[in-house]
Amino acid sequence: MIKIYGMETCPDCTYVEKQVKGNNQYKVIDIGQNVRDLKAFLKLRDYHPAFNEAKSVGAVGIPCFVLEDGTVTLNPEDAGLRSRPINEGATCNIDGSGC
Repeated sequence: MIKIYGMETCPDCTYVEKQVKGNNQYKVIDIGQNVRDLKAFLKLRDYHPAFNEAKSVGAVGIPCFVLEDGTVTLNPEDAGLRSRPINEGATCNIDGSGC
């Protein structure tokens, strides 16, 4: 099972979540709904090198994908999904550049 860490207020996360709805190969974990899930995500984010670039630009690092082999990635394509088109809808960054 592929774990997807995200939040319902993140456009990139909801775009991914729509793709996996009803597919039991994926488990969506909304880090905004449960402190335990937020802590698990933050522990991963604090120590895993997959987040280095995201942290360097001030991004949260969601959606985050933990593949079945334990690989951590921020790339939806690595999890068999599509990224949200850049020009589609709202953004998360203060400067409007993306999520």
